[in-house]
Amino acid sequence: MDRPPEISTENAKKRLGEDNIIFIDVRDAASYSGSHIPYAIHVHDANIADFIKETDKNKTVIVYCYHGNSSLGGAAYLLENGFEDVFSMEGGFEEWRVAYPSDTQSSA
Repeated sequence: MDRPPEISTENAKKRLGEDNIIFIDVRDAASYSGSHIPYAIHVHDANIADFIKETDKNKTVIVYCYHGNSSLGGAAYLLENGFEDVFSMEGGFEEWRVAYPSDTQSSA
């Protein structure tokens, strides 16, 4: 499979809150709990099968990790499993956190 498409943090931010967008965070649980993009879903090995089965594959999915590397693999996996509009967020959460510090939330 080709490299999944990427989206800049700026363009991802513009999409935040749209009904047809799902942000998924593929970082570890402690990092997600500490701070994440609002409305983001924490997806990991234990819940990925349920996410794939239960999620509308016509929605746009933006995958992010720490720096935009691991999210490429996550985005590719979703594309391989029937999702049609998936992006990896360039720069990951670290770039988002610096650019948009007021647009983060914690689970704690």
